[in-house]
Amino acid sequence: MPGTSVPRVVVVTRQTDYDALIARQGTRGQAEFFLQRRAQSIAPLEQGDRAFDEALATVLAGIPTEWRRARVDRADLDRFLFEPDDIVVAVGQDGLVANAAKYLSGQPVIGCNPDPKRYEGVLVRHPPDAVRLLIARTVRGAVTLEERVMVEAVLDDGQRLLALNEIFVGHASHQSARYTIEAADQSERQSSSGVVVTTGTGATGWGRSISLERHSAVPMPAPDEPAIAFFVREAWPSVTSGATLTEGRVEAEAALGVRSEMNAGGVVFGDGIESDRLDFAFGRHLAVRVATERLRLVG
Repeated sequence: MPGTSVPRVVVVTRQTDYDALIARQGTRGQAEFFLQRRAQSIAPLEQGDRAFDEALATVLAGIPTEWRRARVDRADLDRFLFEPDDIVVAVGQDGLVANAAKYLSGQPVIGCNPDPKRYEGVLVRHPPDAVRLLIARTVRGAVTLEERVMVEAVLDDGQRLLALNEIFVGHASHQSARYTIEAADQSERQSSSGVVVTTGTGATGWGRSISLERHSAVPMPAPDEPAIAFFVREAWPSVTSGATLTEGRVEAEAALGVRSEMNAGGVVFGDGIESDRLDFAFGRHLAVRVATERLRLVG
């Protein structure tokens, strides 16, 4: 970062729940009527929207006027061109950092929490008024950067998908996913609700939920540990499918293999972004492993 003549700060946001509701209903009055008919109030959504607007204004005011700046919505991340020396500020919930991570190549990320009452702040740990100092220190190289492990999914035709939290392999609908899973010199044909492969960062989210629900003994990796854990959801034992190879760890340089037996509807996506996915057609082989890329999170 030192040596960049005119730094650029890229502010990443996503549509608030209030704005999404107005976009669907057309007007505030119609939105309020819609919620009232469902015994709900529009007030909490408005409060969240105001908190976000105030946080965003504080962040933008903290960027020096002589610096370059850009703002990108989560929905446009796959079309946005990040520059190597960018400083990225994610203003929103923790998942927004994960959404941005797959499109980065080592740029430092500052997670800003606009509403601590609503968001845990695992990845968005900084208040808006701290951003001014943090971006200045980031340019000077005077911040601590946490390198968090990411996971990759690679098809046998070379198509690749990155994620910070987890990779999902399964069917696009509620139909059963059919495949053969391969891990630690074992393999098994399965019919299930899909496979979730989580990193140490994802171990605080979907992976943690699955692990707690089934009282799993699989040790979850730490965020900086080059390992991943996998969980098969609701495996169905039958005359053609088994339910024994349903969880485990995959260490660095190893891979979890999955071969599709789905004629249609097989998908692979990361961090809950279903629109950015790989088609997992019959006969395709997928390797899921620790990625070489890391998220560089400002601590």
